[in-house]
Amino acid sequence: MQFDGAKEKTLVLLKPDAVRRGLVGAVTRRLEDKGLKLVAMKMMRPTAKLWREHYAHIADKPFYPAYEVFMMSAPVVAMVWEGVEAVKVVGDASGVTNAREAGPGTIRGDLANSRGCNILHRSDSVEAAKTEVARFFKEDELFDYDRTDELLYMEDERG
Repeated sequence: MQFDGAKEKTLVLLKPDAVRRGLVGAVTRRLEDKGLKLVAMKMMRPTAKLWREHYAHIADKPFYPAYEVFMMSAPVVAMVWEGVEAVKVVGDASGVTNAREAGPGTIRGDLANSRGCNILHRSDSVEAAKTEVARFFKEDELFDYDRTDELLYMEDERG
């Protein structure tokens, strides 16, 4: 998997609240409008084992059991986005984790009001993105294609 320059990839998981509220298209539209390229997407129901692996950094917290129940309450939509500084761009577009503190204009600031039911999970670093993309997608599930609007970037940014 390539994670350099204009080909930086990042994982976005639309959580059960986004799926149940019919916000998949709204979130996808925001990221596409920003100039990111969707290179993989699937609806899935991850197992408790996969959630514990994915959220190992919080799995020992008192709130985690209820969070895992929430994450298994409906399907999630897993996506991989690609673009220049994709991890940072998705992070900025998402807003902070606690949606009550997320600024207006961000996905969480506009569409959510909770710490846990906050629409999406996104990779928080390039290193995390590499691990997370591989956790949810096989290499042959990632697509390479040209978007018609890739002239959004200056020549020196495209790599």
